Amino acid sequence: MNKIYGGMEGGGTKFVCAVGTGPDEIIAETRFPTTSPAETLERAISFFKNYELAAIGLAPFGPVDLNPASPGYGSITATPKAGWSNTNILGPFRQQFNVPIAFDLDVNAAAFGEFSWVPENHALESLVYYTIGTGIGAGVLINGRLVHGLTHPEAGHVRLPHDWQKDPFPGLCPFHGDCFEGMANGPAIGKRWGQPAETLPEDHPAWELEATYIAYALTGAICMLSPQRIVLGGGVMEQPQLFPLIRQKVHTYLNDYIPSPVVKGSMEGFIVPPGLGKRSGILGAMAMAMKSLQ
Repeated sequence: MNKIYGGMEGGGTKFVCAVGTGPDEIIAETRFPTTSPAETLERAISFFKNYELAAIGLAPFGPVDLNPASPGYGSITATPKAGWSNTNILGPFRQQFNVPIAFDLDVNAAAFGEFSWVPENHALESLVYYTIGTGIGAGVLINGRLVHGLTHPEAGHVRLPHDWQKDPFPGLCPFHGDCFEGMANGPAIGKRWGQPAETLPEDHPAWELEATYIAYALTGAICMLSPQRIVLGGGVMEQPQLFPLIRQKVHTYLNDYIPSPVVKGSMEGFIVPPGLGKRSGILGAMAMAMKSLQ
């Protein structure tokens, strides 16, 4: 019998838990709202207790402490999500399960899922996965390994050019105001234009401005990290008109500086939607669990 793995993707709005062997075999899956830490984690633990698992991968929203030598390892740190700062995620699972448990940031798991399960990504040595939705973050994979350091990359909080005459919106980030996340996440779009982002028509000027901020961020990532592919996921990126706008703007901002044919043409194979659709994170958490046994 094949080993069964558990994966948890914890978002600020909902948690998703699944068990299985990979994309071709999800045995069971559950989704529930993100409420208090105690209630939410208990629901996840109760779900996994129904299965004999070989390992579990945990991928909550962040920021998280990824330093095994830190007293706060396995915890969410200073998050704007009310009631969740300094919540220990890993500890309660270690108390309940005597199996290997992998722990990483949700968007890191998504990057690892795209790398692990999407065939055209297997030959890559570098990949960046951005989630652009309620929050903005990026998982960075170099030489087949997720990038950790002081903590994890915080690509949603980089500062971008801000034309205050063109866009007087001050930004929504409680820490940095008009950083990338503060200017371009879903709530920022809704606040700026006075209606939810998903209700705006395809030809609304919001999308041209959104593509500008995303392209600025991607141009910086390309120059600094030199990724072989950039994957753009999250609720905002469900607007299909964004992809050609972003590719065009990235080409303009790079101004033929990068000597690679990958960024000389349409970039349709370079800046791409997730190959796993909305399951990059949960399948990435499973892949993390599998790797924890190696």
